[in-house]
Amino acid sequence: MPFPRKRNALQFTGPELRKLESIRKSRTEEKRRTVRAALLLDSLSGQSDETIAQRLHISRSTVVLCIQKCLQFGLEAALGELPRTGKPRQLPDDAIAWVQYCACQKPKELGYSYELWTYKLLTAHVRRHCVASGHPALQKLSRSKLHKILRQGDLRPHKIRYYVERRDAAFEAKMANVLHVYQEVEIVNEYRRGAAGRPLGMVTISYDEKPGIQALAVTTPDRPPVAGRYSSHLRDYEYERLGTVSLLAGLDLHSGRIIETVSDTHRSADFIAFLKKLDGAYPEHHKIRLVLDNHSAHISKETRDYLESTPQRFVFVFTPTHGSWLNLIENQFSKMTRTMLRGIRVASKQELIDRIHQYFEEINAEPVVFRWKYKMDEVFIV
Repeated sequence: MPFPRKRNALQFTGPELRKLESIRKSRTEEKRRTVRAALLLDSLSGQSDETIAQRLHISRSTVVLCIQKCLQFGLEAALGELPRTGKPRQLPDDAIAWVQYCACQKPKELGYSYELWTYKLLTAHVRRHCVASGHPALQKLSRSKLHKILRQGDLRPHKIRYYVERRDAAFEAKMANVLHVYQEVEIVNEYRRGAAGRPLGMVTISYDEKPGIQALAVTTPDRPPVAGRYSSHLRDYEYERLGTVSLLAGLDLHSGRIIETVSDTHRSADFIAFLKKLDGAYPEHHKIRLVLDNHSAHISKETRDYLESTPQRFVFVFTPTHGSWLNLIENQFSKMTRTMLRGIRVASKQELIDRIHQYFEEINAEPVVFRWKYKMDEVFIV
C-alpha cells in the first residue's frame, strides 16, 4: 500500500512519555506493547521508519500503521488493538435469553430427577427443545458456549448459596435490646476498673449450649512427628464412635470466667441444673441476667416452674430468632472448636468430659473479658 511521505509530528505529554518509557523497559508487559512503545519513542526522537523497523526487527508497514493510529486515535489505541469486525454472531439475543431462562428453572420442574443443573444435562435439554422453542441455532450448542452464555447472565445454576430467612418480625428491637445489655455491661466494667471491690447488683452471663460433641477413639495409636521424616502427626483414618456429650456454658461478661456443665443431653433438666450451679456461684443479693436464645429448654414448663421458685433471681434476655451470633459465648465456642476440639481423640467419653473441664480451668486461670463492637454504633439503642 502507498505510505504518505508527510505526516504530523508525534507529540506526547510528560505523563505519556513516562508511561512509554516504563512500558519499553518493562519485563512483564506484552511483547507487542513494548515494541510499540519503543517505536513511538524512536520516531519521536527523529529516527526514520526504515531505521526503526530494522532495529526492532519488524516491517516498515508496522511502524507506519502504529504511528498513524497514534496520530488518529491516541496513545492507548496505538499501544492496543482497534476493534475488528470478527466472526458474525451465530446466536441471536432471543436464543441466549431462552437458554438463561431455562437455567433459571429447576430441572425437576422440567421433568428431570435432578435438583440442580449440570452442564451436561442443561446442554442436552437445550439441544433437545431448542427447535420446538423456535431457536434452531442452538442445536449444536457446546459446553463452552453454554458456559459463556451463563457467565453473561452471571448465572451458576449448578450451585446453591444459603441464606437465613428473617422469621422474627421484632428482630431489630430484640437485637437493640441485646446490644443495650452489652453497652450497659461495658459502662459497669469501666466504672469498676481500678476498683474491683465495688459491688455488683447484677451480673450478666452470656449462655448457650454446644450439643453433639463427639467422643472419637483411634483404632491404632497416633505416630508423632519425626524430624527429617514426618512433619506432622500420622493417624489412621478409621475411628470408633464412643458417643456424644453436650456442653452448657455461661460466660461472665464482667470477669471473663466461664461456668460450665457437661451432660449427655441438653434438656430442661440439664438447663435447670446449670441454673442451680449459677445460683450457688454468686451471692444471694445478686441478680443473674442471662443472654440466651429461644431454645425450648429455656422456656419450658419445668424451667418456668424453677424460675418461679427463685423469684427475682434470674432475668432472661432473649436473642432474636436466628440471631445466636449476637451471643458472645458463641465466640468462645468457635475458638474451642478451632483449638481444643480440633482433631481430638479420646479413649472414653469420660476422658472427653475431663478434658473439657480441664480446658475451661485453663481458660479461667487467665480470663479475658469479651467486648462486643460489631454494629454497636450503627443500631439505635433505646
